[in-house]
Amino acid sequence: MNTQINPLFKEQLLAQRASLLAQLSTLRGGSVGRAEASAEHFARAEDSDAQVNSARDLEFALDERESAELRQVDAALERIAAGTYGQCIDCGIEIPAARLHAAPEAQRCIVCQAKTE
Repeated sequence: MNTQINPLFKEQLLAQRASLLAQLSTLRGGSVGRAEASAEHFARAEDSDAQVNSARDLEFALDERESAELRQVDAALERIAAGTYGQCIDCGIEIPAARLHAAPEAQRCIVCQAKTE
């Protein structure tokens, strides 16, 4: 990949990382601890057990999704630092710039990603 393009993707990835960290912080209760945030969210007497369980499951799923996305962004930043960003981790071909613009954390070309899924 052209080393002049990498700073653009790095900037995009850093912005995405900051956004994910902010979302995770909000999801996890911001400045209060996770236990306090959970107690506040799930201790409402007017909510049924089913509502509480559904809300808890949704929050855990969102947390896991955003944590996984954060790991992908961090891995992409590591590939930039290593000089391997933009190369498919499976076949080694260059990932098209259009794919990286749409998903800068992409680690595989479209063909390899389809095989993985």
